[in-house]
Amino acid sequence: MKTITLFNNKGGAGKTSLAYHLGFMFAELGHRVVLADLDPQANLSTMCVTDDRLEAIWGQDPRPTIFGAIDRLRRGLGDVDRVSHESVGGSIGLVVGDLQLSELEDDLSQQWPKCLDRDERAFRVTTALSRVVRDVSDRFGADIAVLDVGPNFGAINRAALIASDYVIVPVAPDLFSMQGLENVGPRLKVWREAWTDRRSRAPALDFELPKGEMAPLGYVAGRHSVMGGGAVKAFQRWIDRMPLVYRRSFGEPEPAEGIDVASDEFCLAQLKDYRSLMPMAQEAKKPMFLLKPGDGAIGGHQGAVRQAYDDFKTLALEVLERMNVAQTRA
Repeated sequence: MKTITLFNNKGGAGKTSLAYHLGFMFAELGHRVVLADLDPQANLSTMCVTDDRLEAIWGQDPRPTIFGAIDRLRRGLGDVDRVSHESVGGSIGLVVGDLQLSELEDDLSQQWPKCLDRDERAFRVTTALSRVVRDVSDRFGADIAVLDVGPNFGAINRAALIASDYVIVPVAPDLFSMQGLENVGPRLKVWREAWTDRRSRAPALDFELPKGEMAPLGYVAGRHSVMGGGAVKAFQRWIDRMPLVYRRSFGEPEPAEGIDVASDEFCLAQLKDYRSLMPMAQEAKKPMFLLKPGDGAIGGHQGAVRQAYDDFKTLALEVLERMNVAQTRA
């Protein structure tokens, strides 16, 4: 089973939407997928599940959510508990998010340095999110887990990235998202090296530690408007900077000559703003590329639906190919 995290420390880059649509497209291509909502804002869960169902889930005791799975460990009363997945499709299971997950932030921060002292509980807390996702994925029979995280460099995200084999960086064409892209590469490098050090110091444990490889697969340029077949000028200036900024962030050699996104080997895809399709998708609780006339996608919208399907299929196939290449090299 391979784990992919969509990560940019700048909000509004399209992480949650990309995680959702990529997960559904993997399922369209025949994979069994777990979507794991590790963002305390729980936006991925609200895309997958109705408000009434979420209210019912959050009203249970214990909660069948990511927080419910780690609550006893957080309180010092045991280890992680099994949590059931929420079905959002025959081959898609959801680890439901929870606003209370933010209560784990302080404990994760405190336990991180204690791993250097071979403290067993420190390793249990630090790997809690990873172990929950792995357990759900194993029981569901998933071959891909897609993780959605918040837009920050906090301890919860660090624990989520430790669980990640691969990382995709969504980048919106604006100054703040570009600043986020600059920050992501160096921070992942620090986390990867720090976890490798801690992992080498681990005591004997009754579970397998995640490797925390966090291998970057590339970036997705998204959320830009299109006019006359191309991105509008206000967005194009930022799109043109993405190849160089990505290379500098992740320590890749800079090209001898200028390079654009369309020919950049690190660009997984360019996704436009599909405008009115997204509200329809949120209302129907289904991805944009599976909208039907009964969902309101009539007339010209059907052409946009087909285009979205082609775009996300191309992206998913590219991601699968790069994971195979990365696995072969490893």
